[in-house]
Amino acid sequence: MPQDSITSVSRTLADFVAASSWADVQAQSHEARRSILNFFATALGSARDPVVAAAMRTLAPFSGAATSTIIGHTQPMDALCAAFLNAISANLLDFDDTHPETIIHPAAPVAAAIFALSETRKLSGREVLTAFILGVDVECRIGSSVSPRHYARGWHITSTCGIFGAAAACAKLLGLPAEGIANAIGVAASQSAGNVENLPSAAKNVSVGNAARNGLFAALLAQQGYEAAPRAIEGPLGWARTMGDEPDIARLLDGLGKSWEIAKNTYKPYPAGIVFHSVIDACLLLRERIGRKVEQVASVTVHGSALLLARGDRAVNNERDARVSIHHCVACGLLLGKAGVAEFAREIVLRPDMAQLRQKVRAELDARMPDGAARVSLRLLSGEELTETVTSPRGSQTAPLSDRDIEEKLRECMRSGRSDWNADRVIDAVWRLDAVDDVGNLLQSLRAPSGQTTSN
Repeated sequence: MPQDSITSVSRTLADFVAASSWADVQAQSHEARRSILNFFATALGSARDPVVAAAMRTLAPFSGAATSTIIGHTQPMDALCAAFLNAISANLLDFDDTHPETIIHPAAPVAAAIFALSETRKLSGREVLTAFILGVDVECRIGSSVSPRHYARGWHITSTCGIFGAAAACAKLLGLPAEGIANAIGVAASQSAGNVENLPSAAKNVSVGNAARNGLFAALLAQQGYEAAPRAIEGPLGWARTMGDEPDIARLLDGLGKSWEIAKNTYKPYPAGIVFHSVIDACLLLRERIGRKVEQVASVTVHGSALLLARGDRAVNNERDARVSIHHCVACGLLLGKAGVAEFAREIVLRPDMAQLRQKVRAELDARMPDGAARVSLRLLSGEELTETVTSPRGSQTAPLSDRDIEEKLRECMRSGRSDWNADRVIDAVWRLDAVDDVGNLLQSLRAPSGQTTSN
């Protein structure tokens, strides 16, 4: 083996993944199950979305052996298709988990890949949870090493880094040695893609789906002996420099195996870009201060960071625009007093009163405001001005969602997604995942018609 393969990023991460066991990650298992519960919630919320249906129709003629569950559906598809479909549905509503340091949504690419793989072989819940925790660590550490420049250049970091987490996690489940895991990570580097310009469209979800499917594919190739350049990530013409700047290797490896990225994860109370959550919270506070008399509002000014304005100072033409719109988030908070899945649906987005209020909103830069914070000021018809500033919105690390909050989120998503799955069965399955002997059987029991179960 060449000397540089031993000291490369891929090999260092691979050695860590190969050597780690359930005993090493067990303390992180509750947070991992919270993330997986949130993953099922958001995937169920999109189960019947036309985008998912179109992708299923596209893939169905080419699907191989139907081994793996499509969340919210009864009929399985092959593992690669299932990984793709479950990742796009988990990401579609902009309601998935978020790693604040990188704005990676960790679960969609990793969980979709490992659950699809788990149904092709007998794997225990502890094996799956171990791989999930390690995959999240890999994707977020790689993301941290290139943040924030990578995202600022237009790369959709969940897609571009999620593939590394999926590859590492699947390689772990396949029982590959460190050399094979390193090759899986290197093969993933050749498939990493996704751009920010596509965020207001379903094209964004294609790259998230590809991160899951191609991460699994990379691990399967490595299992068959495929090799990759040792320095596929950090080499002079490697992934990091090709897609940004020189990676911060110290930041990538600091605390490896001692501090865990899953512990930093957060969960959204609103199906919108996370940088808009402070806007919503501020508007909910202002709504109460004006006694819900929104007709008294003459204008609204939202002050925030350059990232907030770049992401959300946009016209709203459809529900996808709304999920990344400062203006629609203001309208949800002030006019509707809530911002759940229904409030970002097409029929609400196109309501004349929502459009009228959005027209009263302007966004202004305040370079002193941190990313994720917002100051919202109302000018009333009387001339009075009211202001609320939120720096730690609900769902952030400072104000996290409880386990019960995430359970209720799953129930809300189940209702909006119109799936015939049973919410209580899903919730129970995720919380007891660490005690399950065969995750494949568990998933099959979830997609069984209501009232029917299979052994697990």
